[in-house]
Amino acid sequence: MKDDKGYLQPEDYAEPRCLLCDEPYGAEPTVKSVPQQRIIQKMDEYMSRRDYDGAERHLLYWLEEAKLGYDKRGELLIRNELVGHFRKTGNKEKAFESAEEALRLLKELGFEGTISSGTTYTNIATACNAFDENEKSIAYFEKAKEVYEANEKTAPELLGGLYNNMALTYTALKEYGKAYGLYEKALKVMEEVDGGVLEQAITYLNMADLLEAEKGYENAESEIFDLVDKAYDCLNDKDVKRDGYYAFVLEKCAPSFSYYGYFQAAKEFSERAESIYERD
Repeated sequence: MKDDKGYLQPEDYAEPRCLLCDEPYGAEPTVKSVPQQRIIQKMDEYMSRRDYDGAERHLLYWLEEAKLGYDKRGELLIRNELVGHFRKTGNKEKAFESAEEALRLLKELGFEGTISSGTTYTNIATACNAFDENEKSIAYFEKAKEVYEANEKTAPELLGGLYNNMALTYTALKEYGKAYGLYEKALKVMEEVDGGVLEQAITYLNMADLLEAEKGYENAESEIFDLVDKAYDCLNDKDVKRDGYYAFVLEKCAPSFSYYGYFQAAKEFSERAESIYERD
């Protein structure tokens, strides 16, 4: 097509970006966003069935869709999910590879210092802790803490999760005072969250583990039992929704009850979790 002066336009001579689109080389690509809400909902379904293979296929499919659609925000979301997924499946190499890509995307998007960056730092820090990279874990947790605490829009559950996971790393580093202070913060924050008693149950059990590591089981026995009793009450709270996440928490907590001699509670929680998985 020629303009009014008879000159050719770029689309007349520039090659298309690809054979499947009409955008010429040099043109700004059109962003085609992936359905973030649907991706997360589907992930919840996979996790409620403990279908890790299905979850991975799901995430990798949408990762390619995000790349093809130049949707860097969507890709960041999926990279974060992949960090958590590979942490759970024990794949250190792929977890750290996804972490590096997530950090790259934060920089490209100009999201450093935002709540999204805090979530990314927390995910990476949790993965580092899972793979015994505790010094590196603390460095990322500190970055997340700085971001979250400076932003008044940070959701309480994000802070609660940060404090809880950060405390686990400090416990691994034998910095028990710092860990205990963070657990106290986590308990207080989760009081503001609907259904936060599940996270509180996890915190109480983590605090029991901390006391055993710091003082020894015999010296801290009464304090440990008090914390385990509180966790038991939280998990039996009648107002908590009995869904896939509840089952996940029960399954995660059951071994701790067994470890501290609460064998009937451990059996009860395992069976309850299994019945929810079968139902769903």
